[in-house]
Amino acid sequence: MTVFAQDWTTPFGLPPFDLIRDEDFAPAFDAALAEARTNIAAIADNADAPTFANVIDALELAEGGLDRVAGVFYNLAGADSNEAREALMRDLAPKMSAFSSEVSNNKALFARIESLWATRDALDLTPEQMRVLTLYRQMFVRSGAQLEGDAAARLTAVKSRLAVLGTQFSQNLLADEREWFMPLDEADLEGLPEFVVASARAAGQERDAGGPVVTLNRSLIVPFLQFSPRRALRKQAYEAWGARGANGNAHDNRGIAAEILALRDERAKLLGYASFADYKLEPEMAKTPAAVRDLLLRVWQPARAKAGADATMLEAMLLADGISGPLEPWDWRYYSEKRRRAEHDLDEAALKPYLSLDAMLAAQFDCANRLFGLEFRELEGPFYHPDVRGWEVTRNGAHVAVFLGDYFARGSKRSGAWCSAMRSQRKLGGEVRPIVVNVCNFAKGDPALLSYDDARTLFHEFGHALHQMLSDVTYGFISGTSVARDFVELPSQLYEHWLEVPAVLEQHARHWQTGEPMPADMLARLLAASTYDQGFSTVEFVASALVDLEFHESPPPADPMQKQAEVLEALGMPRAIRMRHATPHFAHIFTGDGYSSGYYSYMWSEVMDADAFAAFEEAGDAFDPATAARLERFILAAGGSEEAEQLYLQFRGKMPGVEALLKGRGLLEEV
Repeated sequence: MTVFAQDWTTPFGLPPFDLIRDEDFAPAFDAALAEARTNIAAIADNADAPTFANVIDALELAEGGLDRVAGVFYNLAGADSNEAREALMRDLAPKMSAFSSEVSNNKALFARIESLWATRDALDLTPEQMRVLTLYRQMFVRSGAQLEGDAAARLTAVKSRLAVLGTQFSQNLLADEREWFMPLDEADLEGLPEFVVASARAAGQERDAGGPVVTLNRSLIVPFLQFSPRRALRKQAYEAWGARGANGNAHDNRGIAAEILALRDERAKLLGYASFADYKLEPEMAKTPAAVRDLLLRVWQPARAKAGADATMLEAMLLADGISGPLEPWDWRYYSEKRRRAEHDLDEAALKPYLSLDAMLAAQFDCANRLFGLEFRELEGPFYHPDVRGWEVTRNGAHVAVFLGDYFARGSKRSGAWCSAMRSQRKLGGEVRPIVVNVCNFAKGDPALLSYDDARTLFHEFGHALHQMLSDVTYGFISGTSVARDFVELPSQLYEHWLEVPAVLEQHARHWQTGEPMPADMLARLLAASTYDQGFSTVEFVASALVDLEFHESPPPADPMQKQAEVLEALGMPRAIRMRHATPHFAHIFTGDGYSSGYYSYMWSEVMDADAFAAFEEAGDAFDPATAARLERFILAAGGSEEAEQLYLQFRGKMPGVEALLKGRGLLEEV
């Protein structure tokens, strides 16, 4: 009997991480899948007339055991992978896809759902139940429940192959990121701030390299590109960063990307859609590829103009250094950092001692307390890795959630930052409170000192965590972040705004050694520079989003790299800026369907987050209780209980225009 077959007596029902072994997972998945199949068959074959309780309620609880083991495994597989977990991921991909297809292809089960749908007006359902029924039917139809014969069989095969390819893409990327590093001589450390040197030494120690190294972890490679005066080393590091997944080795993702795009197109056509983008966007706020393109191009033009003006200034600095030019992508961050110091008198090396991880954690918790009354008590563990920290979240003495934070980069962790739930909130079958995880890739240090961008990432992911922790719905199917993809980034991007509230930094941005607050003039310069280099960051993002859209709306390209180049050329992509995520390492869109045709959603949500924070500004208080209560009720607690647009309208009273976004990025004057 594995630990997953036993009752857990741990505090708050946390997984007993110290008892879980890798060899427990395979039999636990086998048992959980068998149990889920039995439960699904019982629902489908029930001789009683279909009711909401014996169909939808039963479906909600049918996969409880599977949710339990998957909630632990997939979190560990992303945050602390090893060979055993990677092998099991490859084995599970087709198995989990097959199970999903079995459920969606179960004609008897779908017939019972259809019967409920046909008689829905007579069922006396609550608004939440009606929403859940609508979404269940939509999910089944979009999964191919109405297909027959060869078409149904082919769709099952396509989805299975896509699951395998997504796992392979992710593992190839992790392998490239894990294996590459650039050794540095002591002379190569010249010009680097102490925090970068310390990170390079720590990375070298982790890699057993015998000295400092640069890795492909963003929290190390970006500051290296910002501060290293050695152009040849910047070029070497940048090109390795850009070549992830495209090195012509066993981990090359280019062919995988092409096959994924072809299969997605076939999937959409089988379901009757003109393109995969049309299929994917149908349930989102944007609804159509045309609406997405309109937003992105409205932002692209002013962003490209701003980036072009900035590039001219940076190239002049390059030429003044005696380099013939032109400005290259590995030069941008270096000269931009120099320009930022000159124009804003803002030195990241001087700033970071005031942004320790502990200080910024205190800041994010304090904001959650002032907005929503949440309190955080640190827990002992054990957790799944020694670096992980945990907190019990309470309100007025009542348990709300467990929050886990896994903040430091390591070779076993995939790149980026994310929020996930080991257990989601629901009320059906008894109150279940969530276990929420934030994962980041900050450079480890003693103490860990963050860049301002790192601090924004911390707040961003905690905004997602609040969406999970404050969820207050009956059905897990619509719990927390189970919302439209282009709405899910609203809480996370909105929460970033509280990092820019002067009173928050005045209280929490304190020097890690002396405890002194950030000097007032430094704080003023930091906030004044909040829109600095937005031409660059907006261009690299929008270019990625437009390539994603073109990949999935156009016929699938035989050579995605050629298609990428054609899209960028048509846009007039600035020479010295590249896509934020080039195709071979565009994990957002190729490791699963989540953000495919949906990378734009960060910007769609940003239109709303700029407007949403304006509600607090209009109230005259960043912590206005009435506005915070509306935010919790209609956004954070509501999950997917209503259409996203309706939830936003209830919070704000109107939908925003793109002007708030342009203003927030300092691009409005360029229109």
